[in-house]
Amino acid sequence: MWRLEKRARVYLDLGETDMRKGIQGLSAIVELELEGELFSGDLFAFCNGKRDLIKILYYDRNGFALWQKRLAKDRFKWPENDEEMLEVGKHELAWLLDGLDISQAHEKLRFKVGN
Repeated sequence: MWRLEKRARVYLDLGETDMRKGIQGLSAIVELELEGELFSGDLFAFCNGKRDLIKILYYDRNGFALWQKRLAKDRFKWPENDEEMLEVGKHELAWLLDGLDISQAHEKLRFKVGN
């Protein structure tokens, strides 16, 4: 069961990841390559080259949790970018896990009250 901090952020490791890695290997990627805060409660998502498997690593109060989803059919619409890591919202992560393309999401509009 997901127990997420309200302030938890979601980071996608862009590109492909060797999915033979478990908690130790993915933690090393977060710390050494992405320079992420492992114990922050933030979610770090990784995808394989075939785009049919996603793993999500996060720290949950007293230990690391590793969640994964493998598609039986089709592929995830994993973003392509020149950056190593992309921060997305929790809604975008849910869309991605549902097979939607997060780059086509509507831009968040900001309105100002008054003149």
